[in-house]
Amino acid sequence: MSATLHTAIATATAACGAPRDEPLPVLGRDVTVPLVTGGETGYAALDYAASAPALQRVWDDVAAYAPYYGSVHRGAGYLSQLSTDLFEQSRAAVAAFLDCRPTDQVVFTRSTTDSLNLLAAALPAGCRVFVFETEHHASLLPWGDEQVTYLNAPRTPAEAVATLERALADRDRHGPALVCVTGASNVTGELWPVRELAAAAHAHGARIVLDAAQLAPHHPVSVRDLDVDWVAFSGHKLYAPFGSGVLAGRADWLREARPYLAGGGASRTVARREDGGVDVEWHTTAARHEAGSPNVIGAYAIASACRALTEAGFDALVARERRLVARIREGLAAVPEVRVLSLFGDDAPRVGVISFVVEGWNSSHFAAALSAEYGIGVRDGLFCAHPLVRTLLGSAPQEPGACDAPEARQPGERSLNAIRVSFGAGTPDEHVERFLRAVRELVTDGAKWQYRTEAGRCVPAV
Repeated sequence: MSATLHTAIATATAACGAPRDEPLPVLGRDVTVPLVTGGETGYAALDYAASAPALQRVWDDVAAYAPYYGSVHRGAGYLSQLSTDLFEQSRAAVAAFLDCRPTDQVVFTRSTTDSLNLLAAALPAGCRVFVFETEHHASLLPWGDEQVTYLNAPRTPAEAVATLERALADRDRHGPALVCVTGASNVTGELWPVRELAAAAHAHGARIVLDAAQLAPHHPVSVRDLDVDWVAFSGHKLYAPFGSGVLAGRADWLREARPYLAGGGASRTVARREDGGVDVEWHTTAARHEAGSPNVIGAYAIASACRALTEAGFDALVARERRLVARIREGLAAVPEVRVLSLFGDDAPRVGVISFVVEGWNSSHFAAALSAEYGIGVRDGLFCAHPLVRTLLGSAPQEPGACDAPEARQPGERSLNAIRVSFGAGTPDEHVERFLRAVRELVTDGAKWQYRTEAGRCVPAV
């Protein structure tokens, strides 16, 4: 990497520090939005579990690299060589962030969903997959029903481990098996007993993949300490821009599988045969599953976010987030009409993700009022975790519901959805206090504006 690029990145980074108990600088912190009641207010982004705002540090790093943009692995020119170096350094930075084993591979993908679909395509023949119904659809759906054992939602971490052990004990020990589990729920924010689940999987001859989409932005993730075989996460949850993700872990299944995408970059050599066909020798490295021109900027953005979070110090980030979690839970508990959703109970450790319902309110109506009247962005719906949310709400599994969109009900009618507030390293205290004040006022005084249903969503009536 050139000295000029080093200097530009160092200068950008130096300008993005934050005091120990202050939020990290993120893009959008100065954005104002109109209120339906008149005027404008600063936007309170409390939908981190869907997409966290990019760190200013990440954006500045990407901007510093942009003039040096070039193709990777193929070009002889200086910018191509520099970009190749940057791309592979980014892979090493992610491996360090995850505390990977020396023999692990880091494959860059589009997202957690893409990562888990890649792993599903690499499963050996006859592999049995075990997954809890509590998973996000990204880790619930890629495997195919014919080879999956779906496990019921546990109500304690110990029950989760016991449920998995029973299921694994009942399987044929001679075939390959994979356990897929989340690190932190995208609905309740609760931390799962990953280390214990990994021990149970390995004791029964199975492997385990960790969906760290909601864990990695909030908590250190060590592949070695947790003893997981693979970990998957997304850049857009980790304070990087959209369109990049990671699958990191053991190389053997990935090396033996047909490339996830066939094409340039995945192939080492291609030759015509005398019979007119084509013989291909595929790469055995991570490149095997990175065909085509890779998203170099996306990979670099993830690496920048990994470095920024590490340098900020996870101890400080976790301590601050726990304070915000406690404040929101305390504030919501003071409103009798609010019910917070939980699998493991009030004392369970959790990250900054809290879902709740409000008595007498359609969840879409409540979320729409938070946005239109207070400038607060939250999410309502089933959060791409339909079985889990329906279990928590006590609704029948056959009742309809679209991903992240409520059924077409009028404001005030009961819905099968919940409201989710989520936050992280870039969340100011003021956003938390404004949210709690808005919840109290809406429950006590009602909405100030009229709302109607349009395309399945509650929107302000005009």
